[in-house]
Amino acid sequence: MKDGLAAPSDVTAADTSTARSVIDVVTASLDDSKAEDVVAINLMGRSALADHMVIASGRSHRHVSAVADHLLRDLKEGGFGQAKVEGLENGDWVLIDTGDIIVHIFRPEVRSFYNIEKMWSVSEGGDAKLH
Repeated sequence: MKDGLAAPSDVTAADTSTARSVIDVVTASLDDSKAEDVVAINLMGRSALADHMVIASGRSHRHVSAVADHLLRDLKEGGFGQAKVEGLENGDWVLIDTGDIIVHIFRPEVRSFYNIEKMWSVSEGGDAKLH
């Protein structure tokens, strides 16, 4: 740190530790809520949308909504601010965007129909680039 300003390496380290703690809160919350088939995809360097995408399933409309609600409370209690939420009322597919992490919580039928993890799980060694 020089003259009260953080060096670029300090900023990167701080951002990385924050991203890790957010992903830890997300995965712990999903585990506590008994979300099923949780998949975390690292998007760093592959997309400007987010650093991580987490995809999970709930057993029913009610379970999907409850998992999402629990995650939103855990994020707020963890000091990660207000996440943007879509689909909470319906309970088929809830999207939660924290800025660093995008979380999709699906009913199993909806998840298999859209199969978004296949789209984002392009092998690291391949020539395909996601934009």
